[in-house]
Amino acid sequence: MMADPLPPLREVIARHRLRADRRLGQNFLLDLNLTRRIARAAAPLDQATIYEVGPGPGGLTRALLAEGARHVVAVERDARAIPALEEIAAAFPGRLSILHGDARTLEERAVLPAGPLKIVANLPYNVGTALFVRWMQGDWPPFWQSMTLMFQREVAERVTARPGGKAYGRLAILAQWRARAHILFTLPPKAFTPPPKVESAVLQVTPADPLVPDLDPRALERVVEASFSRRRKMLRSSLKQLTEDPGALLLSAGIDPTARAETIDLAGFCRLARQWQARRSLSP
Repeated sequence: MMADPLPPLREVIARHRLRADRRLGQNFLLDLNLTRRIARAAAPLDQATIYEVGPGPGGLTRALLAEGARHVVAVERDARAIPALEEIAAAFPGRLSILHGDARTLEERAVLPAGPLKIVANLPYNVGTALFVRWMQGDWPPFWQSMTLMFQREVAERVTARPGGKAYGRLAILAQWRARAHILFTLPPKAFTPPPKVESAVLQVTPADPLVPDLDPRALERVVEASFSRRRKMLRSSLKQLTEDPGALLLSAGIDPTARAETIDLAGFCRLARQWQARRSLSP
């Protein structure tokens, strides 16, 4: 850990006339003690490139560098924040690369350095879920070693939810069938400028071996999407959009056709998706 040589973040924001733009989902986290806590949660930082999305004026960026990050690649859509980030790059020579662009359309494997990589970000509220879903899909193991992300608390709870509750659904299954996810700590609205209307939570995700290795992720995604499309309905009704005989499909997976989606555990959805995948492959 090293001292942060830069002026207080409030001073930087005032000098550059930066204001959080709600249209971009921005809420600035100004307390450097909190940003350092997030950075330490992602440790060790000196053995991988750190990929940060939406750094804004750079509070978390500064914390990552001060806590020993070898190299940070920060992607920022808001051009107003680039000068403040460039000041950080000058204070930590050779350790910060700034990409001005939209992370939603970025081809990460093409632009990020080869080698170990961790994602650490205070994600903009309006794009956080979409980015998380994209990072959880595709080839496995993924291009990242771990993700330490700040979300709205409600979203983090949906990622870590267990069967039987209202939070349990697509995000939980997408995350948990081939990764481990847990909430590290929460932050109150007053920690941010401007204060959001909801609490935030820092979530950590690490890849794991898929629960069912030969399962096509697209099959699981499709089955889960259909199952929760009408979560108050029985599965034999919800899955009519996938098959003409949902009852037989459910019974082949060992699931009661009268069950509802929120009561089925991860293993059950994997069995169901594998059965649907097998039936599709046998179709003429």
